Amino acid sequence: MRPSDDLIPHARIPADVDTPDKIVYGLTARQLAILAVAGVVGYGIYRAIGDLAPQPVLIAILTPIAGAAIVLALGRREGLPMDAWLLAAVRHTRSPKRLAPAAEARPAAAPAWAPATRPLSSTVRVLRLPATAISEVGAIDTGSHAVALVACTTVNIGLRTGAEQAALIGNYGRWLNSLSGPVQIVISTQRVDLSSHAQRIADGAETIGNPALADAARDYAAFLDDLAARRDPLWRTVTVAVTATGDKGRDTEVMRRAEHAASALSALGAQTAVLDGGEAAAVLACATDPYTPADVTWARALPDEAITGPVA
Repeated sequence: MRPSDDLIPHARIPADVDTPDKIVYGLTARQLAILAVAGVVGYGIYRAIGDLAPQPVLIAILTPIAGAAIVLALGRREGLPMDAWLLAAVRHTRSPKRLAPAAEARPAAAPAWAPATRPLSSTVRVLRLPATAISEVGAIDTGSHAVALVACTTVNIGLRTGAEQAALIGNYGRWLNSLSGPVQIVISTQRVDLSSHAQRIADGAETIGNPALADAARDYAAFLDDLAARRDPLWRTVTVAVTATGDKGRDTEVMRRAEHAASALSALGAQTAVLDGGEAAAVLACATDPYTPADVTWARALPDEAITGPVA
């Protein structure tokens, strides 16, 4: 029999907290509304032409309406209800496919040195991003909220004893209970750029005086190049976004909450860091195009910061 301190703690977490409530016959209010509207339409058609059209014709008219209502109410696609999926498809079809980061809807003409492209469509809208400004300390202005980002690593609790697992889960639960505002935990996977790392190792091997160590470094660089060519290495990142509201002092408050989240997660054994303005801009820039390999360890320029080149 296992000792009591090695028992694995179990905590039940409901996964259906966002599931709509069932009203009657296992149907939600949305599904009942769709079926009720279809029923009213079908009844109206029956009352209008029921005495004029023969029964086979009436059945041929009402059957597609009933089938469409059932599919619309009960069907799902891509994890969404069918009516929400169709509404999103209609909005995507009718929305412009070109967005310009400019004050006016139509962008200015491309300069003469730019490569030739297809003519712009007349339907061009201004690109509106959720974040409107990023301060130097890392506070992101989204209009109604201020957001701060905390980068942290994961913690492997599978190798811990039962008592240690219970302590980690308890500390994590206490952090969740201490939250006074919305918090988002984003777990993403990104490509690892092994080629640049291999190049740095190969360059460093030329400065090693010991021939054996230099050959080992070159072999390791070649191994990394071969691994990058044959495989698609990935790494997992965890980003915690904390928020704060208010008209005054919300940037200070959101940074205080970020520091609190970083210290609370550090107590679990995770390595944490509150991102400053440049690092936050790098994370957001990589999030807009997750399929492009990018290095977020070096900071980007802030949106309102002037970028200068080397002196000629």
